[in-house]
Amino acid sequence: MTGDHQTLALLLFSGFVAVTLAITTWVSRRRHGSAEEFYAGGRLFSPMENGFAIAGDYMSAASFLGISGLIALYGYDGLLYGVGFLVAWLVVLFLVAELVRNCGRFTLADVVAARMSERPVRIAAGTSSVTVSVLYLVAQMVGAGSLVALLLGRTSGAAQAWTVIGVGALMVIYVSLGGMRATTWIQIVKAVLLLSGTVVLTVLVLLRFHGDVDRLLLTAADRSGQGRAFLAPGLKYGGDWNSRLDFISLGLALVLGTAGLPHILSRFYTVPTARAARRSVVWSIGLIGGFYLMTIVLGFGAAAVVGTQAVRGSNAAGNTAVPLLALDLGGGAGSTGGTVLFAVVAAVAFATILAVVAGITLASSASVAHDLYASLRRRSGKPRSEVAVARCAAVGIGVVAIGLGLLARDLNVAFLVGLAFAVAASANLPVLLYSLFWRGFTTRGAVWAVYGGLLPAIGLVLLSPVVSGSPESLFPGVDFQYFPLENPGIVSIPLGFLAGWLGTVTSDEVPDEAKYAETEVRSLTGAGAV
Repeated sequence: MTGDHQTLALLLFSGFVAVTLAITTWVSRRRHGSAEEFYAGGRLFSPMENGFAIAGDYMSAASFLGISGLIALYGYDGLLYGVGFLVAWLVVLFLVAELVRNCGRFTLADVVAARMSERPVRIAAGTSSVTVSVLYLVAQMVGAGSLVALLLGRTSGAAQAWTVIGVGALMVIYVSLGGMRATTWIQIVKAVLLLSGTVVLTVLVLLRFHGDVDRLLLTAADRSGQGRAFLAPGLKYGGDWNSRLDFISLGLALVLGTAGLPHILSRFYTVPTARAARRSVVWSIGLIGGFYLMTIVLGFGAAAVVGTQAVRGSNAAGNTAVPLLALDLGGGAGSTGGTVLFAVVAAVAFATILAVVAGITLASSASVAHDLYASLRRRSGKPRSEVAVARCAAVGIGVVAIGLGLLARDLNVAFLVGLAFAVAASANLPVLLYSLFWRGFTTRGAVWAVYGGLLPAIGLVLLSPVVSGSPESLFPGVDFQYFPLENPGIVSIPLGFLAGWLGTVTSDEVPDEAKYAETEVRSLTGAGAV
């Protein structure tokens, strides 16, 4: 890219960073230092504000860069990612939002521990939440690296590394200084910017084809090199039974995983009531649904305007399809319009990454402090403040995410998020649903449900083509691939539910009927909720 692209994009990005740091500084001077303020922003946000923040939290680099890139590379099959991400919100709306808000306080473990032996349940749920969060963070770091590679013309691997480190440093600052209130306002600003930028690009794509969607699709098919197969199912997931099972596995993970994502669940605690939590989800579904409809246009637009081969040549995983599309729509390389539009898209994508990593880091540091540290501190020396521990945890989690992000920088970000969803659906969703709806559920069942989903999901990923056995793997030079699918959800999700059931029926513990009745009344009515 030219110096103009670099300069303008970096100026716009620097402006966003300056605004968000100002928000964080302002909030840090006003906060009271309490756990409720740090974890939940004082529970003062309206449904509309929280709905925009949820949308900002959910519309990640995987959505903006990854899904559009997959559509540009694989057509119809890439589109299926967006469908799965959106349908998942129906599960959240009808099964999770109000009940979690009524039963919990700050984290997923609060809901489960309400009627179980607290210590083992909090350790298990906290471990699972941190694992999911780190996997999700890696995807955002990979997105950051892809953008910088395009922005700086792939001139320096060190530049990519330093940018990933910079993103990690900023997210630690946002979380440790501003807590949930600053993170929420950053997400709201980012959601507005992302939706505005996506609307502009979508309109420009449609104008390029004079509003003729049929012509857009046919042109995309022609320039993809695949012909009409580009518009039909099967280009990525229809080759053999392995690829078909992989698609089913991915669909299960996407649809069921959202309800188990820690950074999404934590957003329901930032509103004052369960009704407000439900209305937040309605707002977010409208915003997210509109966004995913536009990513379909952008994906096919990138294939039609830029060409599938050019997208793949820039980034094998397709992560740079939208910036390349913006460059072309603005007039091409060297034009003023192309420079401006490319810079705006790059800056919005950077903003997207920063806002999402802040939300995920806050949720994972809350799990470390509120669940793991609070459960283990009896055996330690002088206890420290939970909020202080959460700030330290944010630093540690940031370091781990940076390291893994540098290692996985050649993988598609939407695919990486799919892995995080698979772990969330396998480990967090079974224990959450059993706790809310099964009267006889026990502590052993809760612990087994978490580990019975978490360990198989992680183990199957390590033994899958993602890690070894193919040129696209993390370690292409070795081969310990024994599991044929890239996404483990089709195996690990049923194992999580099965382990929870097995642990419960083999347990000697007598379920506490009174605690279940109290949890049921609280979840359905809000009586006694925090």
